[in-house]
Amino acid sequence: MKCNSESAAKLLKTARGQIDGIIKMVEEDRYCVDVSNQILAAISILRKVNTGVLRAHLDSCVKDTLLSGSDVERRAKIEEMMAIIEKNAR
Repeated sequence: MKCNSESAAKLLKTARGQIDGIIKMVEEDRYCVDVSNQILAAISILRKVNTGVLRAHLDSCVKDTLLSGSDVERRAKIEEMMAIIEKNAR
């Protein structure tokens, strides 16, 4: 993986800690809006990490394929990225 692994790992560990906290909040039957706010915070971190991973993928794997890959390989990379974009649009 070409992204900043140290930064990605730190953010993912933060998200894991938040999720553990959310589980505890649910088990303690805490106020729904508070739980929801914490879920949104964890989602925000995961989106940030995902953006970094995808940026690194575009800057390395996709760029290399577009510059030197075959037509079939280029089309496959474009389709791969389109599938990710479609997932993120949901």
